[in-house]
Amino acid sequence: MVTGPLQMASPTALDLGVPAVAGLPGISQLGKFDLNGVVSGLGIAQDYGVGTSRMLRADLSNAQIILQKPDGPIQFYAEAGAYDIPALGLPLVTAGKALSNLYGPLPVAYLKYAPSDNFSIMAGNLPTLVGAEMTFTFENVNIERGLLWNQENAVNTGVQLNYVSGPLTASLSWNNGFYSNSFTWASGLLSYALNSANTVTAVAAGNLGFSRSSSFAAPLLQNNSEIYNLIYTYNAAPWIIQPYFQWTYLPHNAQLGVLESTSTLGGAVLASYALSEHFFLGARAEYITSTGTAAAGAANLLFFGPGSSAWSLTLTPTYQYHQFFARTEVSLVEAMGYVSGDVFGALGRNPTQVRGLIETGFLF
Repeated sequence: MVTGPLQMASPTALDLGVPAVAGLPGISQLGKFDLNGVVSGLGIAQDYGVGTSRMLRADLSNAQIILQKPDGPIQFYAEAGAYDIPALGLPLVTAGKALSNLYGPLPVAYLKYAPSDNFSIMAGNLPTLVGAEMTFTFENVNIERGLLWNQENAVNTGVQLNYVSGPLTASLSWNNGFYSNSFTWASGLLSYALNSANTVTAVAAGNLGFSRSSSFAAPLLQNNSEIYNLIYTYNAAPWIIQPYFQWTYLPHNAQLGVLESTSTLGGAVLASYALSEHFFLGARAEYITSTGTAAAGAANLLFFGPGSSAWSLTLTPTYQYHQFFARTEVSLVEAMGYVSGDVFGALGRNPTQVRGLIETGFLF
């Protein structure tokens, strides 16, 4: 997975260990941690909203502290605070609503047992293995998440096994899918580094049972689906280029109101080019389509109506100087084969949406 072009500062070292007292050994090795954080604000303007979402919004995009212990056999990672996760084609929500309805004030937090350099076990709230984009704005090439990301999960609660051997990386997870109440998902990742610049990754994930969970974080249909990715990454200065393909599948299930098995097929290219030491140009192009018709009982997986398609273009110039960063973004989404009432504008009848964004803040 690509992170960038924004770069965190070197972590602040904290030593909270217990020193030696009266000849007794201390436990300072267990008390050494790394501290990072991000504080940023976001402004958004759009020509047509989704439903009643506002045309203009200013909000906090991140106010997070990251505390971790990245070495030794017992490790941990905790990311705490507030966040906003704008995504193409979806309604804009406030950071407050995201905090209360998505993953809470501790969205990513896990313990890790690493008895060797090759093998580790993680348990807790884990970043998903699925897809090429990460969850929070500062982690990605673009401010907004993309159309393919809208079909993916973001944070899983579960257990994950990891194995590394030379150029090969493998991970296997048992989790709750779209942060649901049902621990019925399995996810697997296999990645091979061809050389220092080129990596190929395959991902498979899906609900092996049936989940009735439905919430803001766990859409009922997506939480009962299967997801497959093939991702290629080229990362060598000044370029980061990452094309990937995604197929999702939702089987027929009368209990969900899905009378016809429905799938999506999509492709995207993410790219970032370093114009200089401090200026970067990020871009994303996507196309995604879904199968079926409303008359046959297919699911509305793209949110634009059963059998709809969409494409998007996103451009994100970025500036970073030490801890300070600022970036702007313009995005275009166009739906095709849509159902009137399921696209943009107050009446859901406009197939095209343009957004402009600005994000600025500090990474420390």
